[in-house]
Amino acid sequence: MSSKKEKEFERISKDALLCKKCILYKKRMAPVIGQGSLKAKIMFIGEAPGAKEDATGIPFCGRSGKFLDELLSSANINREKVYICNIIKCRPPENRDPGEKEIKACSHFIEKQIELISPNVICPLGRLSMKFVMEKFGLESEIDVIGKIHGKVFKGKETIIPFYHPAVALYNPKMKDVLKKDFKILKKYAD
Repeated sequence: MSSKKEKEFERISKDALLCKKCILYKKRMAPVIGQGSLKAKIMFIGEAPGAKEDATGIPFCGRSGKFLDELLSSANINREKVYICNIIKCRPPENRDPGEKEIKACSHFIEKQIELISPNVICPLGRLSMKFVMEKFGLESEIDVIGKIHGKVFKGKETIIPFYHPAVALYNPKMKDVLKKDFKILKKYAD
């Protein structure tokens, strides 16, 4: 028998499948809702699905996902114990950044996911996710470029720890060590 939380997530999935609030639905293969524990203490929020995610419906399953797995492992965190999702649920064409209208049209999904998971720590992955999460939790005055605030802990209504998006290390291998160092902070928040 499904719990109330599981039923709410099933509803989110069904609503996302039927969603036509922005043009991205026209070319999507599958909305990418999220994956992981519904009791997660740590929630990672990326920006948008890529091609592999769109094809499978699984967040962070491509090259960025493999590096995210490596980062989690470096911090002794099991991927199954966290929750991973994106601000928007459909892939923008050519993997471009999601637009403000697309984020606004999709924001009710991520807001409901945050409410249901109720994590101890929210980790935005990338600058757009960082901006969205920090604005949502009243930390607008703390927003700066990701290069200045990655890996820092912000305490508001929730604990927010922004990180570079894992894809940055795919384009600049020197960033791998920066990301691994940042992820070490999560050890104290993990089970």
